[in-house]
Amino acid sequence: MDEMMSSTTNARDHFEVATLVSGFFRTLDERRFGEGWARAYFTDDLRTTTPLGVARGADAVRQVEEAIGRFAATLHISSDVLVRAERGARTVRASWNAHMTHVHLDSTLQARGEGAGPLFTVGGVYEAELRHSDRGWRISRMSVRAVWTTGEPPLLPEETVTRFAEPVDGPASN
Repeated sequence: MDEMMSSTTNARDHFEVATLVSGFFRTLDERRFGEGWARAYFTDDLRTTTPLGVARGADAVRQVEEAIGRFAATLHISSDVLVRAERGARTVRASWNAHMTHVHLDSTLQARGEGAGPLFTVGGVYEAELRHSDRGWRISRMSVRAVWTTGEPPLLPEETVTRFAEPVDGPASN
């Protein structure tokens, strides 16, 4: 075990990053988006890459909040958090698997009509870069890639469709 940890990170860093990921998902599911919530998880220069495109800084945070708001409820489960860096590094790369269950809003179900399924479920992989600061580890780059989905995705407002119709400029790790 010690040999494996020395080639990646120390156990404390790994624990802190995994706890940050779990806390982030719990915040999403509990919708705890109070003033400054994102500072507990992200750097100010956060860059995200999602199926909707690339976003930076405050726009990336708003995109996260908007995405969650398209559902009546969500449940995000992370597993297999892998953290890679040299001991004592101030930046690390991390990845984790995620199972994400989304319950559609009543308005979505009504718009889709009789027989609409209530769930949109995604199995995906997150890739991230984190930096250590005086506040601890924070995510500076994060991307999510769907491996599989079941059900229909949420209905998107026209302005969202238009905003993200532009080509994206590459993965979050760039």
